[in-house]
Amino acid sequence: MKLLYARTSPYVRKVMVVAHETGQAEAIERVPVIATPTERNPETARHNPLGKVPTLITGDGTALFDSRVICEYLDVRSSGPRLFPEGEARWDALTRQALADGLLDAALLLRYERVMRPAPARWDAWEAGQIAKIGGALDRMEATLTRDAGEVDIGAVAAGCALGYLDFRFPDLAWRSGRPAATAWYAAFSQRPSMVHTTPDAASA
Repeated sequence: MKLLYARTSPYVRKVMVVAHETGQAEAIERVPVIATPTERNPETARHNPLGKVPTLITGDGTALFDSRVICEYLDVRSSGPRLFPEGEARWDALTRQALADGLLDAALLLRYERVMRPAPARWDAWEAGQIAKIGGALDRMEATLTRDAGEVDIGAVAAGCALGYLDFRFPDLAWRSGRPAATAWYAAFSQRPSMVHTTPDAASA
C-alpha cells in the first residue's frame, strides 16, 4: 500500500495512528506530496480528484480517501481488536470521530486564514467563528473524555490527533484551560507508541 501524505496533516496522522494500532504501519509506503488549498498537486489529483491527503493506494491500485474511509479500511484488514466497534458502540465512536474531525476542519480553516490569506483580506469574524467551533468541540470533549485512555477506538484516535494538532499549531488557544478531564486523558493517550511515533517531528523521520 502507498499513502500520499503531508507530514503535518492531522488527518494523515490519524491514518498512521490506526496503522500503528493495527500493526500495519510497516506495510504502508509513505509518499510525501505537497497539498495546499490553492495549488493542486498532479500526483495527488491523479488518484484523488479532490487533490487532498491522505489518499491510500491499495495493492490493486484502488485509491481510497478520506481519512475516515482509510481508517476503516485498515481496521477491516486487521486481525486484532476492532477500532470501529459494532452495535450501539459504533455510533458513539463514529460521533466522537465526527466531533474531532469537525474540530480539525475549523482549526485548518483558522490556520489558512492566519497564514495563507493576505493580511488586508483577513476576516476577523470568520476567525472568531472558527475559534468558537473549536471551543464548542473542546467543551463536548471535556464532558465525554471520561473513559480510560487505554480504551482505544476510532473516536479516541481522532480526539487524540485533534488535541495534538492544537498543541502543534495553536498553543495560543490554550485548550487545556478549564478542561481537566480532557487534559488528563490526553496526557495519558499521547504516550501511546502509536501517538509518539506519529508526531509531526517523528513523522518526518
